[in-house]
Amino acid sequence: MKVNFQIVKISLIILLVNSLLTSSSAQKPVEIIPKFILYKFDNTPFTNKNLEVGKKTLFIFFDVTCDHCQQTIQTLSSRISEFKRVAIYLITLDDKASVSKFLNQYGKNLIGNRNVLILKDKKDQFITRFGPRKYPSVFLFSSQKKLLLYDDQDLKLEKFCNIINTPN
Repeated sequence: MKVNFQIVKISLIILLVNSLLTSSSAQKPVEIIPKFILYKFDNTPFTNKNLEVGKKTLFIFFDVTCDHCQQTIQTLSSRISEFKRVAIYLITLDDKASVSKFLNQYGKNLIGNRNVLILKDKKDQFITRFGPRKYPSVFLFSSQKKLLLYDDQDLKLEKFCNIINTPN
């Protein structure tokens, strides 16, 4: 059986939007990093136990077709030196080829960067476990894995840059 991942992705987006529109209260972002399993593009599992210890953690949930995601990733790429003390995880539902093309166009400084890891949500856990409201969703956690800031409006990452280098 051949699965059309684009249809699955669109279905998930429609489901997310529909659930947000029909629920009496919007989805609330998680306060502490939950248990999860995501995958590197070589299919190696990556869990919450693999997160860097003693560092702030930045998760960016993005979609390669999203204009706002393009702007956010472009901003992150141009300001990557301000994020050198943070472990950055880019989370997507997209395939490796699409992500590679996307990063070559919008995030060249992120490619091969030591503190940036791209992860695929093959089991569709990120939305239910982290509670993003839309694309892009940016989560900054303390070194103790507690949420410092969530935003899905700050495409220039100003709020994040303002607190990123403060002590844990």
